[in-house]
Order: sequence, then C-alpha cells, then structure tokens
Amino acid sequence: MADAVASEWYKFRSLRSNAYLLAASLLAVLACAGVAYLMGRGFDHQTAEERLRFTGNGNGLGTGLPLAYFVFGTLGALTITSEYATGMIRTSLVAVPRRQLFLFAKIPGLAAVTLVAGQLLAFAMHLAAQAVLGERAGQLLIDGQTLGTPLSDPGVLASVVVAGLSMAAATLIGLGVGAALRSTPGSLVALVMIFLVLPVVAQALPSPLRAQAGSYMIDNLPTQIAGVGGGLLSPPAAAALLVAYLAAALTAGAAVTARKGRKGGVMVVGAAATLLAGLVAVPVSGDSADTGPSSPAWRPCEDKDAPRDMRCASVQAPLDWKKPAGRKITIPLGLLPASGSERRIGTVFSIPGGPGASGIDDLKQFHGKFAQLRDRFDVISFAPRNTVKPGGVLPYACLATGPWITLPDDRAEYAALARTNREHAQRCRAADPEFFDHMDSASVARDIEAVRVALGEERLSFLANSYGGHPAAAYARLFPSRIRAMVMDGTTGHVEDTAAEEPRMYERAERQMERFAAWCRSATACALRGQDVGEVWRRLVTAADRSPVPVKNDPSGAAYTGLDLKVAAAPSFTSPGQEPEVPRWVQLADAIKKAADGDASGFADYVRQASASPKVPSLIGQNMTHCLDGAGYGSYAAYRRALGRAQELSPNFAGQRAWWPLACVGWPAPVTNPPAPLPARGLAPFLGVGSWTDHDEVASIIRHVPGSSSIRYEGHGHMLYLYGKGGCVTAHVNRYLTSLRLPPPGTTCQATG
Repeated sequence: MADAVASEWYKFRSLRSNAYLLAASLLAVLACAGVAYLMGRGFDHQTAEERLRFTGNGNGLGTGLPLAYFVFGTLGALTITSEYATGMIRTSLVAVPRRQLFLFAKIPGLAAVTLVAGQLLAFAMHLAAQAVLGERAGQLLIDGQTLGTPLSDPGVLASVVVAGLSMAAATLIGLGVGAALRSTPGSLVALVMIFLVLPVVAQALPSPLRAQAGSYMIDNLPTQIAGVGGGLLSPPAAAALLVAYLAAALTAGAAVTARKGRKGGVMVVGAAATLLAGLVAVPVSGDSADTGPSSPAWRPCEDKDAPRDMRCASVQAPLDWKKPAGRKITIPLGLLPASGSERRIGTVFSIPGGPGASGIDDLKQFHGKFAQLRDRFDVISFAPRNTVKPGGVLPYACLATGPWITLPDDRAEYAALARTNREHAQRCRAADPEFFDHMDSASVARDIEAVRVALGEERLSFLANSYGGHPAAAYARLFPSRIRAMVMDGTTGHVEDTAAEEPRMYERAERQMERFAAWCRSATACALRGQDVGEVWRRLVTAADRSPVPVKNDPSGAAYTGLDLKVAAAPSFTSPGQEPEVPRWVQLADAIKKAADGDASGFADYVRQASASPKVPSLIGQNMTHCLDGAGYGSYAAYRRALGRAQELSPNFAGQRAWWPLACVGWPAPVTNPPAPLPARGLAPFLGVGSWTDHDEVASIIRHVPGSSSIRYEGHGHMLYLYGKGGCVTAHVNRYLTSLRLPPPGTTCQATG
C-alpha cells in the first residue's frame, strides 16, 4: 500500500497541469471580490432604510465556492481520467493489479494537497470579499445579519474552515466521478452539473422547494455544518450529507474500477446514487423533531382577518395555580410558523401589552413585522386570561368602563374614592369572583409556562411589549432557566414599587412638554404659536383645579379638573403621531386653546372616540390586573408622600401618575403579585428597546440582569418592533434573537419619520 501511495504521489506532483489547476482556483478569489465590489456599489446608492433591507454577503464565499469546487473536482477527476486518455492505465494496473487499491492510493496525496490549498483559498476568498466591502461590511441589516460577516462573528470562522475542508471533499468527489466515467469530457460535464448547474436550478425553483433543494446543494453545506444558517439542515445532518456525497462518488468509482470492462457502469452509478439518497434520508428524518411544535393541535384560524398561514389552538391551565387539580380555563393560542429558508432555531413568544390586549390580535395585525424572524423561528402568542373582549368570562360592558379618578384632598375623600372604586369593581367581580381574583401577571406567566410545556420546547425566546413586561418579569422570577432570550420593548417595570418608578416618569413627561413647546414655537399648525406654551398649560390646569372646565353641550355635565386634563393629554404628549405632521400635537394644541377659553370639549371629543366616555375612565379590565400586581398605594400617607414628591419634580404634570395607583384604593381583592427583584443569577442577558419616553424605564429593568444591553430610539413611539419604528430597531432585535448578540452599550437608532 505504501509503495502504491508513493507512486501516486510522484505522478501527482510531476504533472504541471495540477499546478495550473491549483493556480486557476484563484479565480474563485476574484469572483468573491468582484461580487463584493458590485454589492458595495449598489449599497452606496441606497437610502438608509433601503440599506437595512439589503441582502447580505454572508462569509463572502457564496459566489466563488461553486467555482472552487469545480476546479478542485476537476483536479480529482483528471488524476485518473488522464491515465485512461493516455493509455497509461494499463501500465498502472500492471504495477498495481488490485484495481481498488490503485484508486484509493490516489486519495492520500490528493487529500494532503487540497486540504492545505482549500484552507488557503477559503480564507483568501473571505478576506478578499471583506476587504472590498471595507467599512460597509459592518452595516447591520434588518434580518439581524451584517452586510459582510467577519471571522469574529459566531460560526463564521468555523464556516470558512469547513468550506476549505469541503474543497478537499470536492476533489475526492471528482476522483470518484472520474473513476466511474473513465472519460475526461464526461467527467467535466458531470462536475459542471453537480457544482454549477444544480445549485442554479435549485434557486430557480418555487418556494418552498427552493429552500428545501438548496439545503442539499454542496455549496450550502459548510454554513449549515458550522451552524450559521444557509439551509434547513442541522449541523450533524449537513455533515452527514457531505460525507454521503463523498461516499457515493467513491463507491461508484471503486465499483466501476473493480470491473475489467465498462459493462454495468451505469448500473453501478445508479446504485451509488440510490445509496446517496438513503444516506440523505437518514439525517433529514432524524431532524424532523425540530421542525416545529407538534402539540397542541394546530388548525387554520377561524378569524377571517387572520393570515392564511396562521394557525390557532388552545391549552388548558388551572384558574388558580395553587390548586393545579382544580378549575381549568382555556388559553387560546396563535402561531405564525417558521417559513424561511433557514433551519428553525426555536419559538419566539410575543407577550401582548395592555393589560387586556390579545397577542392573537397582534399576530394578525403585525404579522408582516415578523417576516425576517420567521426565517428561523415560529412566532407564537396568546389571548391571556386577562384579555378584555366581548364574550369573555366577565361582562365586557363592565370591564370596559370604570370610575373617574380624582385627587383626594383629605382622608375623607380618599375613603370616598375607595368606596367608589370598590363599587365599580364589585359589579364586574360579581359575575365570577374566583376568575376576577386570579388576573395577576404571575398567573399569566404560569400560563405561558403551560404553553411552553405543551409545545415541548426546552426554552423560549420572548418579545415583551409594553405591559407585557409584567408577566415577562414574573416569568423570569419563576422560570429563569426557561428563557433563551428576552426583549423588553417599551415595557413598564415590575421590579420596583410605584414610588420608585414615578420620579422617572415625571422627568420624561417634563421633557415631552419641552419638545411640544419647541414644536409650537415654529409650527404654523400649532394653535398656541407665539405663546409661552408651558405657562398657558400651567395656568389652565391651576384654574381647572379651582373651577373645573365644562364640556359644553355634553348631556353628562362632565367637567375637567386639572387631573382630568393631565390624564387626557398624556397620550398625545407622549405620541404625537406621524412626523412631521404630528397630528395628535395639532389636536392637543387646539384642545388646550379651547379649554383655556372655557370649553373642554376638545379633550372630550378624542377621549370619547377611545372610550365612549367624556372623561378618561379608570378601566376595571386593566385595574383587575394592575391592582393584584401591587400598583396601588399602601395607605393615604403613602399617597400624600408621592404627591408631594411629584409637585417638587413636575410643575406641569404633578399628580398625573397618581391616577393609576389611586384606582386600586379600596380594591376588593388582595395583592397577589407585588413588584420584586429579578433573580441575580440564572438569567440570559436581556435586550431593552425604548424611545424617548420609555427607554429609561426599560433600562431600569434590564440593569438587574448582568450582561444586558439596551437600544435608545431617538424619537417618539412605543412598542417599536411591532409598529416598525425604523429598520434599525428591528435589525438589532432580530440579531439578538437569532444569534444572542447584544448591541454595545449606548447604542442608538435614529428616528426615520
């Protein structure tokens, strides 16, 4: 055997054509650099938002890899077909009568050279592409990737190394093809088909066949083996497939070489192809358990406004988690299944805001926002137990209404407010007291865990929106090891009590007043232009506290106190609407001017559009969760202390934040889920996302989790991922959820209108 190997090595290094072929492989480097150049030119001519949606270059090997495979495969094929073409095969077989030994003796020399050459070529291709892209390579794209991926990115170094190894595999595949066909022209045609034509054909197929077929192409195997995407196969399945290609080619070559004639060659090649198909089927079927949730029983959604591919199901959960064998409730689920061309990573669970909103409605409304994420994930949400909707367990007409909150001036008024709150709450509670008393966020978090168990997922990735941060925090406290990733998007805190949160909220409100006043100074659409907006507002609020401003021509006789004005105006101050028109600021300025003239109907009109009430009601459907979550004041003294601090902090909005905790005064059910710190250990780092008005609150939550990071959106907005506030935020969130890579501290995203 050693003599045969030495002989074949002498043949290999004595042929100049082999050196020429290895030199020709450098064309793959030029191809990679050329594609990167064209990509960079196209990228430079795009707008900022268009650049985010640009297609990335990956590790830079994509275009050059099929060419490199063909050159290396040709090198392997010519190693044996040249002997048939020159007639030297007879001499070789006389020297080595054992035909299969003669074939396999060629492998060590070929492998030794191409393993080294393949690595050098793979790194040269990658570095050339990165060098041509230059600084553009680091541009983050909306799918969470970058325009070019450096070797420092997870899995990229491995994918380049595997690509170099796969070139040696391509060489041996070429050897097997050459031995099977015994013809240089025939072998070249076969290699062109394998390495160049079939990948193009796969890309021309309709979806989802394109993704399925593309996963089996040799040029897509290195990235899949390295676990960085590129197809639907798991790393073991992709590695097994590459071995299968190699085994099939060499099996065919060995079988034909062993025969003294050409008869039966086609049959042998066919048998090898059958073997290949069998080898492919094993790893693919072995990976089927990771293709998505198999339980619960998903079915097409009955809602007409649901996307066609959305699926619905339900799980059962205990109403009282302290009594798991007791009464059960049904938790409806919605699923947007993974639909991309990448191997599924797992499940992203979207937690809706509110409290009272439905995550199923979010999936229907915002399904397009999850398009890139669905390349790698199933996206699931639910209608939580505290969803406020018609036809629920508790009467909707009751949950969607509530008392008008006032600021008590003394203990007697505080006690009167408690009686009013209790009376309104009892009207809803009477329908099902047990159900009403178990609407806390910790129970919602336990329902999420029941969903995880039903899905059979080891861990979940989360997108918590607004109030969704409360059940997310509860889940983190209860099941820290079940969190793969956690995005807090505009979330409110549930790790500190109300007294700690209020100062930050007042500071943000004051900054928004400054922005509103600055807009009014220059905007012709502002009804207060030319006036000191802050002074106009403070004078109006102070006067309304002395003598409430009536809503003219309103049969209810409603009149606005200073607190009513602050509560009604708060959403408009926070979210002015689409810029630069800012329609809600235009509306707000008109309402302030009208109220200053003695008519609060400007506020009442847009409040009525949202609530059918002339003043903002304290909705029982929200309070039944807030109050169980400990949002209320512990006593009248605590309320007075908080109000005193607010008057020091906020000349424009003092008392506004008291509207929420005052709604829990006199609540008929005790607090069951008070704010509490997050675990000091055992949690994966979080990603926080927030705009001008909620970033500080998000940052205050995630600072409790070591290694976490946040993104500040330099503009207005709330729930930035769902509402698509610029591709920058979406790109960072997708990157984190896909690769668990967090942005550096201090990362910002600029508003795009």
